[in-house]
Amino acid sequence: MASDGPTAPGDQPGAGSGSGAADQPGAGDQPGAGARVDSPAYGFAGGPESHGSSGGPPLHELLLPLAFLVGVWVGEGEGRYPTVTPFRYGEEIHVWHTGKPFLAYAQRTWDLDDGRPLHAETGYWRLAGNGKVELVLAHPTGVAEVSEGEAAGTSVSLSSRSLGLTSTAKQVTELVRRFEVKGTRLTETLEMAAMGHPLQPHLHAVLEQVARAKP
Repeated sequence: MASDGPTAPGDQPGAGSGSGAADQPGAGDQPGAGARVDSPAYGFAGGPESHGSSGGPPLHELLLPLAFLVGVWVGEGEGRYPTVTPFRYGEEIHVWHTGKPFLAYAQRTWDLDDGRPLHAETGYWRLAGNGKVELVLAHPTGVAEVSEGEAAGTSVSLSSRSLGLTSTAKQVTELVRRFEVKGTRLTETLEMAAMGHPLQPHLHAVLEQVARAKP
């Protein structure tokens, strides 16, 4: 999330993905408009082989329907929710494999003005056959997410099956995600129900593939 909420981008006062200065799911201290998209200097661990870009084992055959997600994606997003002022953020997603029947996933977001880290997520993608997809994510805001859905072509739609919350996490009750890849562009959307508000659009981001991975 983009905020304190489950997938929002920031450590901000919100529910989106966690906790913060206020009961809202937005993104941290809102990023300003028109700022650079450059990814901050800090990054994820793992060499290029861990993303399948050179060397390393081939992609497990069960994961071929999700091969379009493998790589490094960077771009910008925007968010809104009843409890926050609309905001913008930078985002980076890494999806890689080890040759086993799962994809590893790491996401982070940052303030577009000063590069300050905001939200982050890490977890795994699994395929259950017949296009069925499972996503398991941990959020630093005290949320453990299990979502399930389907892959069709180069898009995946997922809905939360269970959301585990720590005793201090904001109340997030439902998440709906969609990932769609066209060429080298990834469009990502998130709907959220949290803090007593019904399910509604929360985040929308467009990312470009900056590191191409070979399955």
